[in-house]
Order: sequence, then C-alpha cells, then structure tokens
Amino acid sequence: MKKDKPKYKQIIDAAIIVIAENGYHQSQVSKIAKQAGVADGTIYLYFKNKEDILISVFEEKMEMFADNLNGIVKEDITASMKLFKMIENHFIVLASNHHLATVTQLELRQSNLALRLKINAILKTYLIWLDAILKEGIKNGEFDQSIDIRLARQMVFGTIDETTTSWVMNEYKYDLVELTGKVHRLLLKGIKA
Repeated sequence: MKKDKPKYKQIIDAAIIVIAENGYHQSQVSKIAKQAGVADGTIYLYFKNKEDILISVFEEKMEMFADNLNGIVKEDITASMKLFKMIENHFIVLASNHHLATVTQLELRQSNLALRLKINAILKTYLIWLDAILKEGIKNGEFDQSIDIRLARQMVFGTIDETTTSWVMNEYKYDLVELTGKVHRLLLKGIKA
C-alpha cells in the first residue's frame, strides 16, 4: 500500500511544512516535491492532486490523534482523568509541531466546502472516542446525568480547538501544554455531576 512507503510519509511531512509556510493556495505541488526531495511526477504516484495531499495530511495526523485517544479511553483511570489526558495529548502533539498546528488550525479552515466535509468525516473517529469518555463519565456518576452528549462534545472539542487556534494566532508565544489543567478544570465545571 502506498501509505506504507517512505516517500508517502516524506511527501506528507513536506506538505505540512510548505502549506504552513506558504498557505494552502500558494503551495504548489512543485514546492511540496522540492521540500520532500522528490521529482514533481513522484507526487502523482501517491496523490491525485494538491487537495488529495491536504486530505491525506489531515487523515494521517487525525489517525494519530484518534489512536492516541483510543489508548487513553482504554486506560483504567477515571473519565475525568481520561478527559485531562485527551486535552494534554492534543496540546502536546500540536505544540511539538508548529507547522502541523498551523495547517490544522488555520489552513484547513480556508479550504472549500467539499474539502471541509471530507475533513469532518475524518474527524468523526476522534469525536467518537471523546463521546466514549463522556458516556463513561455519565455512567459512573462523574459527569452530570442530564448533559447532552452532542452539546458536551462540541463544548469540549470546541474549547480545545479554539485554545489551540488562539495559540497559533499568537505565534506560539506561550506554553500550550501548560494550559491543560486550566482547560480541564473549566470543562469539568460544565459537565461534572
């Protein structure tokens, strides 16, 4: 499978850098190829076009987020602690790769509707794991029994997402990971039993 080949990963990593530094619309396939150290034509062995590259970037990275969250969900800890670890993991992944943070928080949002719909479909798995944490917390009495899962999910993910976007917009001037405890406490006040 193409995803298992080293050049696929090289191109994905190069695309993140090029898109973060130039913006999606100014990122030609030739720039991505140059950054990846491959010929322009090599890109088309792995991707149909630039849009396919962007979707693949998001797919690859969201898969990592979802896998990490799946591991957290399976841990033998409270739902509240799982929520903390989810927030922390989200912040750690993006704080460790400013280019990826710029692409996910800014560039993906400037894409067309069809592209955003594909991205939302990819995000679904991550949100399913978040729902699992919320349901567990409700079931074991940690979280308010009357909360609306859909609304709670939007509140949790929206807060994490906006906190990260604000950090990117402020040019990474403060420690994102350090905000984990504050964000966690704020969210718990909204959902705790």
